[in-house]
Amino acid sequence: MVRIVLVRPRNPENLGAVARVMRNFGLEDWAIAALGTHDFAAARRVAVHAEDLLDRPRVVATLAEAVADCAWVVATSSRRVRGKRRLAPDVVAREAEALARAGEGTTAIVFGDERSGLTNEEVDRCHDLSAIPSATAQPSLNLAQAVLVYAWELARLGGRTDASTAPPPVAGATDAELVRVEEALRTALRAGGFLAGPERHAVRDLLATLRRARLSRREARLWLAALRTLAR
Repeated sequence: MVRIVLVRPRNPENLGAVARVMRNFGLEDWAIAALGTHDFAAARRVAVHAEDLLDRPRVVATLAEAVADCAWVVATSSRRVRGKRRLAPDVVAREAEALARAGEGTTAIVFGDERSGLTNEEVDRCHDLSAIPSATAQPSLNLAQAVLVYAWELARLGGRTDASTAPPPVAGATDAELVRVEEALRTALRAGGFLAGPERHAVRDLLATLRRARLSRREARLWLAALRTLAR
């Protein structure tokens, strides 16, 4: 399963256009963090045959709430961040499809607001990055256009994988569970003297290796228990 996550969308027409794109390509799950407009009448005029999607997005206050139950969180951003992979849309689609086929959890694809995109803090809390290749003269895409590119890549892959060859489902650790592991890691490192001064990037870089490993829920619980025991 894939969830489209919009952070601070400001333009109601973009909301309607995103809903239409989702219906075009069979996506149903979406969340909106820090909704920047309440003009749903304007959104409905654009959401042709997808008006019902505007009645049921998951509207939350923060990105963390929108992705708490997701196993893999991908930020759409042109930035490069140490410790995070930067993937093309087709690669994101392939990995999301593989996770879904294996029953390992939901993938969240996160889009920032129309003016400034995602903040540094929001990019940092996502697991990986993705960007749409575009001309340097005009690198940014309209929000709904960007969602369309990922939705199309996901639709292209739909049904290609032979379910009979898929491994048995293993529940992937959710983002909320990984956040608890991060907090326990920070506490253990401070208790052990590794973090004697400012934290800087140490915890983020160490946790990045666990995020790339795609821990199962059982593995995340084991890490949490081990780190809490070490801290004591």
